[in-house]
Amino acid sequence: MNDNFFNFDVLVIGSGGAGLSLALKLANSHTRVAVLSKFALTSGSTYYAQGGISAVFDANDSIESHLNDTLNAGAGLCDTDIVEFTVKHGKESIDWLREQGVQFTQEQTTTGETKLHLNREGGHSHRRVVHTDDATGKAVSLSLIQRAEENPFIELFEYANVIDLITQTTNNAKRCVGAYVFNSQKQRVDSFSAKITVLATGGASKAYLYSTNPHSSTGDGMAVAWRAGCRVSNLEFMQFHPTCLYHPAGNSFLISEALRGEGGRLILPDGHAFMHHFDERGELAPRDIVARAIDHEMKKRGIDCVYLDISHKPAPFIREHFPNIYQQCLEFDIDITQQPIPVVPAAHYTCGGVITDSYARTDIENLYAVGEVACTGLHGANRMASNSLLECLVFAQRASDKIKQTLPQINSVNNIIPWDESKVGDSDEEVVVAHNWSELRHFMWDYVGIVRTDKRLDRAMNRVELLKKEITDYYQYFRVTSDLLELRNLVIVAELIIRCAKQRKESRGLHYTLDYPNMDTSRPAQNTVLIPLNY
Repeated sequence: MNDNFFNFDVLVIGSGGAGLSLALKLANSHTRVAVLSKFALTSGSTYYAQGGISAVFDANDSIESHLNDTLNAGAGLCDTDIVEFTVKHGKESIDWLREQGVQFTQEQTTTGETKLHLNREGGHSHRRVVHTDDATGKAVSLSLIQRAEENPFIELFEYANVIDLITQTTNNAKRCVGAYVFNSQKQRVDSFSAKITVLATGGASKAYLYSTNPHSSTGDGMAVAWRAGCRVSNLEFMQFHPTCLYHPAGNSFLISEALRGEGGRLILPDGHAFMHHFDERGELAPRDIVARAIDHEMKKRGIDCVYLDISHKPAPFIREHFPNIYQQCLEFDIDITQQPIPVVPAAHYTCGGVITDSYARTDIENLYAVGEVACTGLHGANRMASNSLLECLVFAQRASDKIKQTLPQINSVNNIIPWDESKVGDSDEEVVVAHNWSELRHFMWDYVGIVRTDKRLDRAMNRVELLKKEITDYYQYFRVTSDLLELRNLVIVAELIIRCAKQRKESRGLHYTLDYPNMDTSRPAQNTVLIPLNY
C-alpha cells in the first residue's frame, strides 16, 4: 500500500468538541479512529468558545424549564423529542468532561462547600451555564486533545483538509467509504478508507465578512455532504452574535454573553441604554433580538458601533469573572473596569446543516454528522446560548452508541480509486481565489445578513451563480490548495443559505426580512429542506 493511503475503522473529520469527544468514546472499545484537523488541533471553534455549556444543576432549575427555554428560542421549529433528549443528558455530559480533566469554575456555598458556578445567558430563565472562567472552550479543547494524544487507538492528523467524500453504490444504496484529504504541509492528497465516516467540521460563518469564529468555519462538511448527495436544512438561520469587539486590530474578538448575564448594559455613544425599547428582557433577550436591535440603532443613527458597559460592577468582580476578556481588551487600551466596550454583531453560529436522525446518521449509509455541521432539530430557528457544546457532547455519545453497535457488521473497503492529478497544473493566478473570497463574503454580509429583502437575496443569488462558475472552472484546471478548497466549499454553502432564505416567506427566529416582517401563523411551522440532484 502506498504512503498516502490510510485505513481506519472510523474517520472523524474535525477536531473540535464534537469530533474529539466521539473519538474518545469510540476508542474506549478499541476502535481504531483517525481524527483530521484542517489546521492545528486548536484551530476549531470549540477552542475559542467563551461562554460555557448549559445543563441543569441548580435546585431551583428543571429539565422542563431548560426544554421550554430552548423551544421558545427556536421559534416553533425545534424537534421537541430531540430537545428533551439533549437537555436530559446535560449533567452527565458535564460529568464526563470533568472525568477528562476539564476544570470548571466553582464557588463556595454558605456552608463552606464548593459547587459549580453557573452563569446565566440570553434566553435562559435560570443560571445553568457551566463554565471555566470566560475561556470554557479552551479548557475543553486542551483536555480532550491531551486525552486523544494519550490514547493508542486514536491517530491525529493536523493540516488535513477534506476535499470530498468517497462513496460507492451497491443495490441502489449509496454508502460512504472514506474521503480524499489534502495534506497542506506535504502538499499532497491522501486517501482515507473507513468503515464509518463522521463529519464534525463545524459551521459556515466565514461566508460572512464579519465573524466571531476562526478561519476554519468555512462550511466544509456541509459542502462535501451536499456534493455526495445529503439533504440540508434550515441554513437561512445564521446566528449573529450581538457583541463582537469593534476595533481595527481586534480580529473579531467575541465579547461573551456572560457579561450581559452579570449585568452588562448595551448603551449608545451618548450613554443611553436602548434594549428595553425592543424587548422586556432587555440585554437578556435571545441573540436574534439583541443583534437586530443593535443593527437597527447603528443604521438609524449612522454609528459604527454600540457599547457594552459593565464598569458599574466592582473591578475585582470583573477581573475575577472575565479574566480573558479583561486582558484582551487591555491590549487594545480598553479597561473594561472603567470603560464601555465598543461592539458590533458578527456571524457566529450556523443553526441549520446536514440533516441527521436522532443517532446523527445522514442520508448516506455509514456517514454521520455531529455538532454544528448537523441539523438535528435541537436549535430550530435560533440556537439558545451555550446549547452548542451541549449538542456536541450529547450527540457524540449518541453516535458512539450506534457506531459501536453497527461497526462489526461493516466490511472494510480497500479498493479506493487513487486521487488523479495528471490533468491539472500549478496555478499562476492565485489572486483569483483571494478576490473571489472577498467578493463572496462582502455580498453575503450586505445582502444575506441580519436584515434581508427579496431584492437583496436576488442580488446575492446572481452573484453567487457567477462566482460558482468561476470557482468550478478554476478547480478543474489547477492543483488544490487549502484556500481553494475553502472557497469551493464556501460558495456552495452561500448558495444553500440564499436558497433556504428565499424559500421562507416570513420572519422567524434568525431569518428576518422586511418584505415579510411577521411570523406566518396561518399554517404549521415548517423547516426548509434542500434536496440535491443526485439524492
